[in-house]
Amino acid sequence: MWPTFNSPWFLLGLLLIPLLLWRYIRLSGRKEAGIRFPSLGIIKRIPKGTFYHLRHSLIALRLAAIAFIVIALARPQYGESLEEVTTSGVDIVLILDVSTSMKVMDFKPKNRLVVAKQILEDFILGRRHDRIGLVVFAGKSYTQSPLTLDYGILVQFLRSVDFGIVEDGTAIGTGILNGVNRLKSSDAKSKVAVLLTDGENNAGEVSPMMAARAAKAMGVKVHTIGVGKDGDQPMEIDDPVFGKRIVSVPTKMNEEELLEIATLTGGQYYRAQDPEALRNIFAAIDELEKTEIHTTTYNRYHELFYNLLLVALGLLFAEIILANTRFMKIP
Repeated sequence: MWPTFNSPWFLLGLLLIPLLLWRYIRLSGRKEAGIRFPSLGIIKRIPKGTFYHLRHSLIALRLAAIAFIVIALARPQYGESLEEVTTSGVDIVLILDVSTSMKVMDFKPKNRLVVAKQILEDFILGRRHDRIGLVVFAGKSYTQSPLTLDYGILVQFLRSVDFGIVEDGTAIGTGILNGVNRLKSSDAKSKVAVLLTDGENNAGEVSPMMAARAAKAMGVKVHTIGVGKDGDQPMEIDDPVFGKRIVSVPTKMNEEELLEIATLTGGQYYRAQDPEALRNIFAAIDELEKTEIHTTTYNRYHELFYNLLLVALGLLFAEIILANTRFMKIP
């Protein structure tokens, strides 16, 4: 970490150093009076030793000492910042439809489930400080992942979701109720379920509206998302005779019921007929369900003044010693 300066204006004193160096060079070029010899020939023949070339080290020591004193007066400090983060989090359960109808390929170039998983992954990785769980359903429902802050593990669970992991059908009520149960022990300020489906309820012992009333009683807000286009749409099937092929299948969605679920629980209903619309919906939910974060920052500084001053005094002491011993001048 780079140091900061409590009194940075003192650093202007560093401008004196080039002026002092210029003055030293100028004075060094003058001929000074000294001892007169009848002839300088003998002196000129004396070889110049190593210390002769180091005679300018005295000014270097003095200028370095001045630089350290100036920097010390500017009071350099280095600090440590400690942050205490207090969050009023949101607990979110994603309820994903994995029924056969999610194989419909109107979300080109992939089917509805593949695109939904990609967008859900981006949504998960874009959150901070929120616990997120994952529930899947078709004819029945089960918990793919409980509420967790480990988004990496959650994404792995999401990627493993596929068709055929539960018997076929569309048990929307059972899916909602399972998601609500994941939130019943939550003490979060906001509890949210996001239901993503492309059909209408045709399985399970719990109706969607019964599950919605349970969600409302437990303070769970349910956002509902209907995915897919209306009418006949292409879907890939495994034909036992001809293998994989594309067929046209009718699709049907009970939008009125999805709207009623959202309205009853204080959520929003969305309709996505293409991947971009679905991505925008999750961006809207991400903005809608924000976590309140309170951050308190503590700074602890360490002064470098004394260390630099000791270095400057050491340099001045070295200059004085050398000037009166090895580099002593004869008047």
